[in-house]
Amino acid sequence: MLTNLLLQLGQRVQSMLFIAPVILLAIVSHEYAHGWVSDRLGDPTPRHSGRLSLNPFRHLDIMGALCLLIFRVGWAKPVPIDPRYYKDRKKGILYVSLAGPGINFILAFLSLFLEGILMKFGSRTSTLIWILCQFCYYSAVINIGLGLFNLVPIPPLDGSKIAASLSEQASRFYWKYQRYWRLILIILLVSGILSKPLNWLNELLLNAMWRIIRLIINL
Repeated sequence: MLTNLLLQLGQRVQSMLFIAPVILLAIVSHEYAHGWVSDRLGDPTPRHSGRLSLNPFRHLDIMGALCLLIFRVGWAKPVPIDPRYYKDRKKGILYVSLAGPGINFILAFLSLFLEGILMKFGSRTSTLIWILCQFCYYSAVINIGLGLFNLVPIPPLDGSKIAASLSEQASRFYWKYQRYWRLILIILLVSGILSKPLNWLNELLLNAMWRIIRLIINL
């Protein structure tokens, strides 16, 4: 029994070594994409607030990172934006909100593509190849998880901003109950009401991407 516990502990530590840097990469990419798109649309707010940065600690939300670590879904500290700078306010908010999840899905696909290349051309007995493949796999899982979760239409997630940019009624609804949303989000995650379907979608999208990549590289 003690041996099994030690093995499980070793596996958890091993997973953490792969997951921790992947989480930082996913979060930084997600928030940088928000800031970059907003900046390109004429809004200097992300730049002036220091959020056009690759420093992960500028983007890290402790609670969101813990949820990402435990539930494979989470969030980062929102990038401040000022929609008044956009030529079209609604379209600007929509593009900025989609940028974060979009870059996560792109990174997930590229991670799996790299894993496929390593599996096809790398030595199956190489420890380095195995480590790189594990890193790529966890990168895909975490990035898909972060992208999907942020599309959920509950504040402060990107999905709520997308919904609010498309519907004035949704915007008013979010504003009316703004003080309760974060608590609701935590309850949904802890209870499994939200994490279970998101994990199912994560697996579905992961498998779909992998099938496409196998066709591309003839694996």
